[in-house]
Amino acid sequence: MARLREKYTKEVKPALVKKFGYKSVMQAPHLEKMVVNMGLGEGTQDPKLVEAAAKDLGTITGQKPSIRKAKKSIATFKLRAGVPIGAMVTLRGNMMYEFFDRLVNVAIPRIRDFRGVPTRSFDGRGNYTLGVKEQIIFPEINYDKIVKVFGMDITIVTTAKTDEEAKELLRLLGMPFQQK
Repeated sequence: MARLREKYTKEVKPALVKKFGYKSVMQAPHLEKMVVNMGLGEGTQDPKLVEAAAKDLGTITGQKPSIRKAKKSIATFKLRAGVPIGAMVTLRGNMMYEFFDRLVNVAIPRIRDFRGVPTRSFDGRGNYTLGVKEQIIFPEINYDKIVKVFGMDITIVTTAKTDEEAKELLRLLGMPFQQK
């Protein structure tokens, strides 16, 4: 974790300042937070699935997840207000850098048929969202003890003003983007 933060300070910041012509190193974008979210549609029928997903999410991130509940009742989805439907964690500071490091160097290379993460997942304001189909790509998860394979969304929030700045920041931090 300290290694990635040190790399950012010594290598990434000066490279961003040089490439985008900032007047100060304080203008260079940085990671603000990472939000890891597991949405569970099947959680309406089986509340134990939400608990299992929250346990896996806590193991992966090292932080206690927040259980998210439905705000509205929707009859077509057999959903009532107040029913648990997901879990999420917001990581900041050292926990964020440590998770980013594990994500880029350990988990993403374990994805089957991996050819790089898509470059089109930026939101226009410098934030990046990555969808992961299975939580078993993280080495902390014991395959024999999982109840069900869950997917998750990982949103990386940066202070970058444009997608180009954010992409360069993430590329310099080691994110393996697809080659065109």
